[in-house]
Amino acid sequence: MTRAITILTENFADWETALLNSTARLYYGFYTQFATPGGLPVTSSGGMLVTPQLALETIALDALDLLLVCGGSSWQGGKAPDLGPLLRAARDRDIVLAGICDGTRVLAQAGVLDNVRHTSNSAGNLADTGYAGAALYQDVPWAVADQRIITAPGTAPVSFTAQVLRTLGIADENLASYLAMHGAEHGQQGRPHLVA
Repeated sequence: MTRAITILTENFADWETALLNSTARLYYGFYTQFATPGGLPVTSSGGMLVTPQLALETIALDALDLLLVCGGSSWQGGKAPDLGPLLRAARDRDIVLAGICDGTRVLAQAGVLDNVRHTSNSAGNLADTGYAGAALYQDVPWAVADQRIITAPGTAPVSFTAQVLRTLGIADENLASYLAMHGAEHGQQGRPHLVA
């Protein structure tokens, strides 16, 4: 069974990892867990209260396949936890790492984006982290996967889901159809579909 842990902080962006966790758990049998600083409940940017299964400080990397960092406003505040040692240890164990929105800042700060192609909300979003990978930044509106590290802007949860699952070896026709359904509104030549 594939094991995945998603790291959440106060004001996490609910939509960014929801599609991935739901698809992975419901359709592909992943064992999904959530971790927060101190194992305390956190409230999303949309007001959803989440009680995690784990404390961030107790995450064990043994038998872990995927470690996700969900975005949210807390990552740019002075109270954000330091995930550097955890993320570098996961990288050394070849665990798939994924960050979306400001979760990419956390990966940059840990140094795991220094030698891989990556993206974020913008190049400027990562520049002030002091990371050494700016030359490998990809200015694209979709997820980028390289060397088992996946990054995405906060507006790209569908391609983020696709790239994470593909990196884990899941790329069947059912997944392609499911993700196409979720991404269909973006194919309207950049115009949102409005119902009168």
